[in-house]
Amino acid sequence: MAPLLRMLLMQLCLMGVTAIQTLPPRAKPNCIDRCGNVTIPYPFGVGDDCYLPTNTWFNLICNLSTTPPSTHWSGSPSITITDISLAEAELQIMVLIAKDCYNHAGNSTLRISPRLWVPPAFTISGTKNKFIAVGCDTHALFRGYRRNEKMFRTGCMSICDDRSSISDSCSGIGCCETAIPSGLKNRTIVLSSYYNHTYIMEFNPCSYAFIVQDGQFNFSAKTSFEVLNTTKKLPMILDWEIGEGPCDAAKKRDDYACSVNSKCINRNVDVESGKSGYYCQCFPGFEGNPYLNCSDINECNAEVNPCENGRCENRPPGNYSCTCDSGYKKDGLLRRCIPYHKEKNTFLQISLGVSIGFLVLLVVVFCIYWKVNEIRLIKLKEMHFKQNGGLMLQEQIRAHGGGMETPNIYTAEELKKATNNYHEDEILGEGGYGTVFKGVLRENKVVAIKKSKAGAPTQSEQFVNEVIILSQINHRNVVKLLGCCFETEVPLLVYEYITHGTLSEHIFNKEKGSSSLSWELRLKIASESAGALAYLHSSASVPIIHRDVKTTNILLDDSYTAKVSDFGASRFIPLDQAQLETLVQGTLGYLDPEYFHTSELTEKSDVYSFGVVLAELLTSRVALSFSRPEKERCLANFLVSSIENDCLIEILDADIVNEKNIETAQQVAYLARRCLSIKGEERPTMKEVAMELEGMQITGKHPWVNSVHSCPEETEYLLGSPINSEAYVGNVRGDVDHKGSSATTSGYDSMQIQMLMPYEDGR
Repeated sequence: MAPLLRMLLMQLCLMGVTAIQTLPPRAKPNCIDRCGNVTIPYPFGVGDDCYLPTNTWFNLICNLSTTPPSTHWSGSPSITITDISLAEAELQIMVLIAKDCYNHAGNSTLRISPRLWVPPAFTISGTKNKFIAVGCDTHALFRGYRRNEKMFRTGCMSICDDRSSISDSCSGIGCCETAIPSGLKNRTIVLSSYYNHTYIMEFNPCSYAFIVQDGQFNFSAKTSFEVLNTTKKLPMILDWEIGEGPCDAAKKRDDYACSVNSKCINRNVDVESGKSGYYCQCFPGFEGNPYLNCSDINECNAEVNPCENGRCENRPPGNYSCTCDSGYKKDGLLRRCIPYHKEKNTFLQISLGVSIGFLVLLVVVFCIYWKVNEIRLIKLKEMHFKQNGGLMLQEQIRAHGGGMETPNIYTAEELKKATNNYHEDEILGEGGYGTVFKGVLRENKVVAIKKSKAGAPTQSEQFVNEVIILSQINHRNVVKLLGCCFETEVPLLVYEYITHGTLSEHIFNKEKGSSSLSWELRLKIASESAGALAYLHSSASVPIIHRDVKTTNILLDDSYTAKVSDFGASRFIPLDQAQLETLVQGTLGYLDPEYFHTSELTEKSDVYSFGVVLAELLTSRVALSFSRPEKERCLANFLVSSIENDCLIEILDADIVNEKNIETAQQVAYLARRCLSIKGEERPTMKEVAMELEGMQITGKHPWVNSVHSCPEETEYLLGSPINSEAYVGNVRGDVDHKGSSATTSGYDSMQIQMLMPYEDGR
């Protein structure tokens, strides 16, 4: 047994030596073909006579002092080579990444802007690399030169406020990426920061940028910041060519480098200049080093028989043939043996053909239907866009010359989802204009969505008018418009969500039998609402008249801060005009009688409507009610007559007015009476109303201010000229001028009656 075993072992050794000898050579004879983990094939080599003599940059250094040994260019020992590919003529190198770091004071602590010069015959691959920047306050710029010496610049920006907003993708939030061109010879990376990372210092004190081999860096929101902080280099791919010029010209030169059984591959080095280079590949069916020797592959020795159902026979050069088993035939395309059946199942073939044809027809019909439906939906959206005033809004935006903030445009699907398909449980309120729904947008943002009623002839104009006006208003007591939607049958407006509903709901709380608002809150709300209207009249770039001031259009937030809303009927007043002639529009009970009869809209029309709001705050009675006695039906008339008949206290809400605030309530009533004057010229401006209410509010908070007799000059300086209540009431009652007072009252009653006659059904 022992001699037989020794014989078998010897034969195995001889077979191994033969196998090793038949392996195609990778390096030139007497030259090393490996340095550490890197295989070094010719035309590269370590030492003289081991590399392609026409290019000294193919001469490499094997540094044995590192563990494992490392490979470098002889002319640039600082760059480490980690892989060499003959098949694709590529080189993998490790390059420094750019870093830009700051401390909590915003001062720079580290700045690395690496430069890379690429030797001749090498270019940075534009297909195998990407330019990536990582950071939350990062602007990365990459520049380099091509072979035509033209500079190329590109870059990207990465911004984010907190770590929770970052996802695992380079989409510009925490990480950004961009492609690079082919043919670059060198590159420089420059990083900069907008705020020196001061607002994101807790999790991202540094920016990073680098060109990296595709697939060698995958961004992670959880780990990439920390990993890059300790990373110095990342892999990058360089393309190389063995010689210059196209293959046709290279084959005619003496220095043509491709060996037998190999082919020449053109590589575009510079597309603009038309320059090209070439490299070599073994023909199909051959293996080895195309710059030394490509030997025939014996395909029949493969683990899987290429013929599958037959006998394989190697046929050099670079080919094989199959002798098929019984029942099989050659497939000329794939060079393998496939089953062969002499009898054909005609019925099966026909059935299969019909089925495939029917399936193709079904797919075609479906595609046509889908396309037609898509076109129909697009046309329908365009029609709705025009009907809802989209073109009108574009014209208004152009007319304002970019001086207004363009509202967000929401899709119909987005708002439908936000309101649970406009479910009745999401309704916040309804009115003549339409319905307001509660909606929840992305990131759980709660909004109010106003949906106009279908068929309203002026809804498009009011819709656009409200968008234009609210886009130019920025006031804490005016409801904020977030955006709009044009795609639906009726227009949609999206507002900030005001949690506590309307002022009307709080004043006329029928379920509890009394109002939930104290006198102090009512005075605060009145002061804030007046301030918002005064802003519209006096401080807006172009004066705005609200034209529909009422308690249902004053909303209250969590802190009972007033928010004036519903600007669909509002109008701009040109700076060179004091009034506008318009169709009378407003709400019965709040409508200015002078505007009703003359159709001349002025800022004093809002003052009159606000006077009615003050009357409602004082009395907790609605502006107009046909269930009350005739003399009490119109609240504005009733308040004025009560003041004239010296019975004001009788109509004030006893639940909120008491001994402590009766004087302030009377002052508000006298102010409301001035606002409700028949003649607009006799009414105060909204600015004056706002100042007086603010003074009353301060007086209510600080009772010592009432001591006007102790320091009248100082009080008058702080609060403005106080209202002389006694003189004013006397004038209203007719104590000063009975004739004038009587005429005014009579005219007032007459005009109110004329207003009520044709509009008993409301708006």
